[in-house]
Amino acid sequence: MEYRRLGASGLHVPELGFGTGTFGGRGPLFSAWGDTDADQARRMVDIALDAGVTLFDTADVYSEGASEAILGAAVKDRRDQVLISTKAGLPTGEGPGEAGSSRAYLTEAVETALRRLDTDYIDLFKLHAFDAGTPVEETVDVLDDLVRAGKLRYIGVSNFAGWQLMKSLAAADRHGLTRYAAHQVYYSLIGRDYEWELMPLAQDQGVGALVWSPLGWGRLTGKIRRGRPLPEGSRLHDTAQWGPPVEDERLYDVVDVLDEISAQTGKTVPQIAVNWLLRRPTVASVLIGARNERQLRDNLGAIGWELTAEQVAALDAASAKTPPYPYYPYERQEGFARLNPPLVASGTGG
Repeated sequence: MEYRRLGASGLHVPELGFGTGTFGGRGPLFSAWGDTDADQARRMVDIALDAGVTLFDTADVYSEGASEAILGAAVKDRRDQVLISTKAGLPTGEGPGEAGSSRAYLTEAVETALRRLDTDYIDLFKLHAFDAGTPVEETVDVLDDLVRAGKLRYIGVSNFAGWQLMKSLAAADRHGLTRYAAHQVYYSLIGRDYEWELMPLAQDQGVGALVWSPLGWGRLTGKIRRGRPLPEGSRLHDTAQWGPPVEDERLYDVVDVLDEISAQTGKTVPQIAVNWLLRRPTVASVLIGARNERQLRDNLGAIGWELTAEQVAALDAASAKTPPYPYYPYERQEGFARLNPPLVASGTGG
């Protein structure tokens, strides 16, 4: 397992983290993801730690808080061996004070997370979404207070637009407050929008990417192929409406290349898809999830080897998509491109 610095911070995270969205199984979305109970979760954590996976990610909305509680129980006697990452900000109820990034809400959200996780501190706390109704100065100020109080070690965001992240970083810098070290983002071979603006911003500002849904919302499992119906057991039957969209033909083009590389390497389609992500600029950790031990062990096989330059080029070509304005001139026109050389993977996530 390789350990990388999280952006420009001093925190080192494993190149693979474990996403616990499958813990709990409550609600229409998360019950479709999985229903891992406390005993199963402890076994999953055992396997992950044996492989060097020390980062475990959850959120208050995962299974109505059950994911946090189950994770807390699973790591209770080995808290010093793990990094706990959680998120808050999405609605947890219908009331006006049950969502967002206000001082009142985040103060209570952190206390609730600490109780569920049965811990005194959270290694990495992230805003799950941007709250347009709360001034960014209020948000970064309360998070800085929580860091200084020892309840949070590092802070970050998830699902922010470029201007939202940059505005927040600028506010923190202006007032001498704790900066966001991480951005938890959707990024996959069939979802490369992260590269257009957020990746250059992350490299410039020292924000490490934690990748969620590296298999494209379950589409890069190796079970979905051109000319075949959606497999009967696929969770996409129940969750496709919540996930990132992708054109069918583009998906099939990518899967065709993944199949070819799988035949060449003996690696599975998911392993290849994750390995490609691990070589991308700014990526600090790819969060893998699993419903069972077999899936977890297969995902762990994504590390310890590398795709060839030719295989990477084939995947790049199959998954490429013309970005919207104002990004495409910098990719397609020589004069623009000369002013903005391509980003290079550093291997540190920074």
